Amino acid sequence: MLSSVVVLALGLAGTACGGNGGTDSSSGGGGGKTARLYVGGDVNLRDMWQKSLIPAFRKDNPGYDVKLTFSEHGVNDTTTLAKLGAAVKGKQDPGFDLAESGFIGTAALSGLLTKVSTKQVPNLTNVDAGLLTPVKQSAVPYRGSSVVLAYNAEHVPDPPKTLDDLLAWIKAHPGKFTYNSPPTGGSGQSFVTTVLDKYVPAGDRQKMVTDYVPDLEKDWDRGFAELKGLNGSIYQHVYPNGNQDVLNLLAKGQIWVAPVWSDMALSGKQTGLLGKEIKLAQISEPSFTGGAVYLGVAASAPNKDAAYKLLDWLLEPAQQKKVVDVLAGYPAVSLDKLPADVRSKFAGLDTQHLRQTYSQKMTNDLNNLWQQKVPG
Repeated sequence: MLSSVVVLALGLAGTACGGNGGTDSSSGGGGGKTARLYVGGDVNLRDMWQKSLIPAFRKDNPGYDVKLTFSEHGVNDTTTLAKLGAAVKGKQDPGFDLAESGFIGTAALSGLLTKVSTKQVPNLTNVDAGLLTPVKQSAVPYRGSSVVLAYNAEHVPDPPKTLDDLLAWIKAHPGKFTYNSPPTGGSGQSFVTTVLDKYVPAGDRQKMVTDYVPDLEKDWDRGFAELKGLNGSIYQHVYPNGNQDVLNLLAKGQIWVAPVWSDMALSGKQTGLLGKEIKLAQISEPSFTGGAVYLGVAASAPNKDAAYKLLDWLLEPAQQKKVVDVLAGYPAVSLDKLPADVRSKFAGLDTQHLRQTYSQKMTNDLNNLWQQKVPG
């Protein structure tokens, strides 16, 4: 799913007022106990809310309700963010109470969302406090995903554990590894970012995560040279087009190791696309990138109490399990709060400490420079 999920490590596509494909929407204040929720993204996200989470919330919380407006692929992000900005400035109703969209990070850092704490959302105690830092405590993480290392255990009994181990393995096993070209998907993009980061000073990297600093791109030169040096070891010397193509090569046994999105791989194992021989792990020094997905409450929302109630309910183990089951995403709460069958799905994976990727403009430059410097 997540070809570009790692924008500011904040999640999926946007949402909008009156967006295309709007479902179950409402206008007005919602009667105080109705949380008006805008969601943008793929239809699987809409279906999770519409078919699973909202009916369960109504059942568990008599008198409360959620009204959903959905924007497929978040095509109205820009309009919605502008409307939110104007509403907060004028202390007016923005037309929704909380949202899950690609603009939540920008809205949080711009002061357009309400700061949250355990006072409003008690179950935040079950969430890694570090996940609140990127949004200045102004949004609540409720799920996540990251890029992980998929490997064929029949051929790779002892998978690489660090980036250096992985680079050495690739060179020692020509043709058994690949990654998609960075402009076509987040998993290949994460691999490239991780190799570049091997040579980027920590202070410079943090600036690249939060800002656009093209002068620091010189830090990438050694990493791009390392990537170009791998060309001869890449499967058929060709970079697949998108995340799914890499998974298909793994499923067919044509490659043995690859970076993949955790949720896509877990879904592939559930559907049988990936066999039992495909295992998942995370490397270190550094790890691949990933991110949390957030819900934010508009600063001028009229139904904040209902929004907080929904947020707190989402962080309960039962709802976290629903998210895992439906989307194969990471839970936002620590795994020890969840049932054993959920914990077993994430064996070998760190679901809480997710390493952020670069800002969108830095990522765009990375994609362009990779095309110039690496293939061929």
